[in-house]
Amino acid sequence: MVDAIWDAFAEQGVSWVGFYLFDESQPAETPLVLGPRRDSPACSPIGLHGVCGQAFAGRMIRIVDDVALLGADYIACDPRDISEIVLPACDGDRVWGVLDLDSRSASTFDETDARALTELLFYAGLSSARDLPVSRTHVPD
Repeated sequence: MVDAIWDAFAEQGVSWVGFYLFDESQPAETPLVLGPRRDSPACSPIGLHGVCGQAFAGRMIRIVDDVALLGADYIACDPRDISEIVLPACDGDRVWGVLDLDSRSASTFDETDARALTELLFYAGLSSARDLPVSRTHVPD
């Protein structure tokens, strides 16, 4: 799955694709651990204060045009990354992880990407959720 997403988004300049999985054996401050991924190493475990944690805890899709706008609410695994999209992966009412894509360009991801990735997760049997709200952090005009 990760390789297919990597290939599909290669032309958009995606720098990282991967899953973070909820692990209840982890401390409450850092419950998300690295799962399948491409292409470089990433932070693990991570807390719920970053974009992945917000998508996980809020059961919403997060699109960030420029991660610099987030300040302390951004976990910088690769300081070269600029934009990000994160989708929760759900089994009924339970969120079991998130799919995270990063890019080294601003405003790489949009609502069309959110819909396509949601459908991909659904049809791959990785998420039962299809109508999640989208929260987007825009670059100011």
